[in-house]
Amino acid sequence: MTSQAETSQAVAYQIIYEVNLSVDSELQQAYSEWLQQHIRQMLALPGFIDARCYRVIDPLPAGKVCWTVQYVLTNQASLDQYLKEHAARMREDGVNHFGNRFSATRRIYQPV
Repeated sequence: MTSQAETSQAVAYQIIYEVNLSVDSELQQAYSEWLQQHIRQMLALPGFIDARCYRVIDPLPAGKVCWTVQYVLTNQASLDQYLKEHAARMREDGVNHFGNRFSATRRIYQPV
């Protein structure tokens, strides 16, 4: 059994990997369906323990739909492994499906 102190310490070392997505409005349904599958694939990777997906409601660029996905990873080493071994393939999947009709930016958060 994990003590509350151990749980708090484990949470303190988690990393948030945020992906901000902007998609042409006419692709909204197709991209949303693809994104849900993509999130499940990400969560199957080592070190990924949770994900939250948000639809951005304000501000929105004209003709775009935007989402933010925040992935929780166990630690920095898990993120480093993802970036080294899986990121190129996972990112390429979106490009293969939607070409240049979407964009993605990424940020990494660590607890302070």
